[in-house]
Formats: sequence, structure tokens, C-alpha cells
Amino acid sequence: MTQPLRLDWPRARLTASLAALWPGLAVEIVPTIDSTNTELMRRVRAGALAPTLLVAETQDAARGRLGRAWDSGAPGAALSFSLGLPLAPRDWSGLSLAAGLAVAESLHPAIGLKWPNDLWWQGRKLAGVLVETAGGPAPDGARVVVIGVGLNLQVPADAGFSTAPAGLQALLPGIGAPDALLRIAPALVQAVQAFERVGFAPLLARYAARDVLAGQGVRLSDGTQGEACGLAPDGALRVRTPQGLREVRSAEVSVRPMAAPETPGAGG
Repeated sequence: MTQPLRLDWPRARLTASLAALWPGLAVEIVPTIDSTNTELMRRVRAGALAPTLLVAETQDAARGRLGRAWDSGAPGAALSFSLGLPLAPRDWSGLSLAAGLAVAESLHPAIGLKWPNDLWWQGRKLAGVLVETAGGPAPDGARVVVIGVGLNLQVPADAGFSTAPAGLQALLPGIGAPDALLRIAPALVQAVQAFERVGFAPLLARYAARDVLAGQGVRLSDGTQGEACGLAPDGALRVRTPQGLREVRSAEVSVRPMAAPETPGAGG
């Protein structure tokens, strides 16, 4: 027996708004799943490449960057979705930054961005973005990209975080997962389309306006310490160290503000 949805999702409005931007983009909403990113990646590897927005009310094996786990909580406590699309940009660098910027701009001016894939508010993590690609090059050079977004609506229960995570309802009282999705999904599709055409460089100024690391002392996971000083045109983090300016590109490098350690948070 299929488990019913717990929330009132505006499926028709969402489908219509997304179809106007990307014809044929399917919208699927499920009560529960292991991970929306994992499911879309399974479909990609099985040859199911249809453009899809997959939304889950709850996830029991959600993943963040570097394989970190994320608990989506009860239905309505968070917004969890993944967007799977064929894409053929000239350069993939900065896609997670463009996605995070689109999510932040669609929600509130006070939301900041922490390189490479987090949304922060008042020094606490609000959301995370997880970008994965799969599949051999298609005839037009496209690959399938899966962009997962995990957004805390309510502050998660205390799980021993060194710094408490944030919830969007503290910033936008009363907002629910369906309303947040209506704001975010069209903006994210438009951002992905623009990224495919022109890459990340045109977004530098907009990202800089929300960059929570700029001018801050940071510590990299390889032990390097320095001062974050913005991004390069390809989205690399620039860190001024005693040895000189370093541009950090590796997805395996973690960056933490020296005075405000990173907290576990959302993922797809």
C-alpha cells in the first residue's frame, strides 16, 4: 500500500512553472525515500535520463558533502529535493556555487553563502547543496547533473552540534516546505540554464555580496590557515596564507571559519 503524502504540495502550479522553463521536466513527490540524490543517480546509471525534480517529505539516508549524513526530520521540518538535468557547460567549475546562490536569492537577502555549498544565517548552517554528475557523454556532449538541496525549516533537534544549525522559519515565520519549493525550484532551473551558457564568472559580484567567509580567518582540512579573500572567476576560494595566495578548488578540502566552526547540515 502506498504511503500518503502528509503535506499539501502545489504540484500543478509547480509543474506548470517548471515546464515553461524546461519543457518535459517531470515533478515527482514521494512521502519517503533513502535519498533523493541517490535515487536520481540510480536512475541515471540505469539509463533513465528524463529531466526530473524529485521531492521527498522525509529521507532516511540523506547525504551531504564528503558523505556526511543529514537527518531531514519529520515531514515539514525540512525541504529535501533533487533536480536531475542533462547539462553541457563549457566548464563545470562553480556549479554548486551558482545553485546555492539561486537558492539563497529566492528566499531572503539575509541568507549568506559559505564556500563551497552551504547557506548560512547568523553564523549557523541553514541549508546545503550536493552536486553529482554521472553517465558517459551524450552525443551533444551533455552529462546528467543531479543537484540536491536540503533546507532546514525548523531547527533540528540537538544532536551534539558544536554550533546550533538554523531553521528558515526563524527568518520567514510560517513558511512551509511547499511554499519554499515554489520559490526555489524555478529559480534553480533558471540558474542552471544560465550557468550552462555563461558559467560562474558573471555571478561573482552577487556571490560576493553574500560571502560569509570573505575577510575571515579560515582553517583548511589539510591544516593550512589564512584569510579568505573572495573567489576566483571559476569559483575557487582564494585564501591568503603566510606562503602566499592559494586558490582552493578541491571538493575534498573543508574550510572552517576560525571563530565559527562548521556544523553538520542539509544535503540531498
